[in-house]
Amino acid sequence: MSNISTEVNIGGIKMKNPVMVSSGTFGYGREYSEFMDLNRLGAIVTKGTSAVPWKGNEAPRIAEVASGMLNAIGLQNPGVHAFIKNDLSWLRSFDTKVIVNIVGKAVEDYVEVATVLKDTDIDGIELNLSCPNVKAGCMAFGTSYVGVKEVTQRVREVCKKPLIVKLTPNVTSIEETATAAQDAGADAVSLINTILAMAIDIHTRKPILKNNVGGLSGPAVKPIAVRMVWQAAKAVKIPVVGMGGIMTGDDAIEFLLAGASSVSVGTASFINPEAAVDVIKGIEKHMQRYKYSNMNQIIGKVEIN
Repeated sequence: MSNISTEVNIGGIKMKNPVMVSSGTFGYGREYSEFMDLNRLGAIVTKGTSAVPWKGNEAPRIAEVASGMLNAIGLQNPGVHAFIKNDLSWLRSFDTKVIVNIVGKAVEDYVEVATVLKDTDIDGIELNLSCPNVKAGCMAFGTSYVGVKEVTQRVREVCKKPLIVKLTPNVTSIEETATAAQDAGADAVSLINTILAMAIDIHTRKPILKNNVGGLSGPAVKPIAVRMVWQAAKAVKIPVVGMGGIMTGDDAIEFLLAGASSVSVGTASFINPEAAVDVIKGIEKHMQRYKYSNMNQIIGKVEIN
């Protein structure tokens, strides 16, 4: 392994390997630390964090579906001040980058969280403009060029740390929203978040989720995610973080070939708590097999027909 470098730089965040864990699937890392070595990760992206505590949606708010799962958690979290008090110093005890995903129901909410975090010991912020299961905010801002640009610009004004904008797939043109983030000063974009979806209990004739709809994640969304990452990577010059149905190292390689500079593992962690580490091992195995020495020999190297 000494002749292989898996290092990547995501908008100023220098990572020892290109594998993150996705917001919302990893909490703040405490539960997973009992099953895996967090030091192996390139970065931990925290659960969505708001200015004040959010209660989230009513249960049931998770449902298993074919090749994936639906969730309508509603971004339940204890708030940014509780995160700083209870979790940040613990996360900093590991040799991995810490990126805080921030959420809001109004532009001012995002700005407030970013302002609180600006002098803390974190490596970057992921601006969540894409969650489909809250009734206000997030996706409301993330579906148009104007909306993405407005929120990103406002957060950029107070955020001096690397800023990643998380994009929704529930749009007509992913190139447009990715470009909006870049134009507003984002250092990177991440995609895709979950796809708006629904499941119905045929016996009760009611939606399975109390919220009626939720976000679809898992292997079912991977081909869509790969396509959107490829489109976004062609449209912007800033790094792209790819996610959506990554279960194995081979899945990650697809995203990297499509143009992602790093990848994020989400739903797979629910099935296998060590999934992200297995993905890292899979990338390393692929590099050994094809005698690659660095990530630039893979990133964006898809040969289009």
